[in-house]
Amino acid sequence: MTIHTLPTPALLLELSVFQANRKAMSDLLKGTSLALRPHYKSHKCAAIAHMQMADGAVGMTCAKLDEALDLADSGIEDILIANQIADPAKIRRGASLAGDCRLTVLADCAENVDAWEKAAAEAGTVVHCLVEYEIGMQRCGVTDPAEAVALAKRIAGCSHLRFDGIQAYAGHVSHMESAEERRRYTKENGAKIRTLLALLASAGVPAKTVSGGSTGTAAIKAMEGLYTELQAGSYLFMDATYRNLGLPFGNALTVLSTVVSAREGLTVVDAGVKSCGVDQGMPDPVGMDVDHIVASEEHFQLHGAVPHDPNRKLSVGTGVRLIPGHCCSTVNLHDRIYVVDGEKVVDRLQITARGACR
Repeated sequence: MTIHTLPTPALLLELSVFQANRKAMSDLLKGTSLALRPHYKSHKCAAIAHMQMADGAVGMTCAKLDEALDLADSGIEDILIANQIADPAKIRRGASLAGDCRLTVLADCAENVDAWEKAAAEAGTVVHCLVEYEIGMQRCGVTDPAEAVALAKRIAGCSHLRFDGIQAYAGHVSHMESAEERRRYTKENGAKIRTLLALLASAGVPAKTVSGGSTGTAAIKAMEGLYTELQAGSYLFMDATYRNLGLPFGNALTVLSTVVSAREGLTVVDAGVKSCGVDQGMPDPVGMDVDHIVASEEHFQLHGAVPHDPNRKLSVGTGVRLIPGHCCSTVNLHDRIYVVDGEKVVDRLQITARGACR
């Protein structure tokens, strides 16, 4: 079977690049104190999660409880939910899930800690906790080191919770195009984290886990020697946004589309925002230059598209591969990933956590 028989839009994963990206991450972390806890939101595919565990990951990171439930259902036994859960029903469900896996959750307020303790006590389980420390993302997390220490001590005093350490995530740094800028911000954040770690140790609640980081800062954190867990996800697939950062990973993921209309200066394909995420930018058509792209629900309008190959004609029915602007949001729009070797389809992987947003 070849890609030419696939109904489009279709999500393609180039096997050789996918395998090379996995090896590149393993090589990057080899001999360092940084363990990989990859982010499930990037692929939402249980089969790939098991590949990552086989590659040496210590566990999986996920964004939502639904993703954690999907991972546990597939047999993954060590799961971190890297966002706060506040809904009482979800907390009860998470506390119950902790009976089936080693579950770690985040907290940034006393009320949330107390809710998890109550739910875990009722479920008869133990839930591991990280205090989220805000280091510039301007999202969730404790901003005052003294407050973080107080929260850690509160967790440590609970019968059904275990204080493991902190999460410090600086996603805003990950996509900075300047490597020097990424290093500078990471160094500044590292100083803040070291101060907090010293305070935690002196208060009798040392942090054994420092979790965070992403694909864009993986190499920096590997050399830094501060974090114990890396939550990188996009390294597997990559996307157009990450491509210009000089990272040791290649673009493995594309959306296969078909030209449905073509005239002088304008090529229209049958993929749009319902099949290719544009939240971090427009897709990049493979093998051609484009003046600009206009997006709609079911179409991308490629203005001034010129193939690099002069023998290639962008006529109606021609296949066009698009590198997504953002791989994570693109994956969530599809039911399956077709693994390909060039134009040959060699496997199909189900996106088991598609739409798992609760």
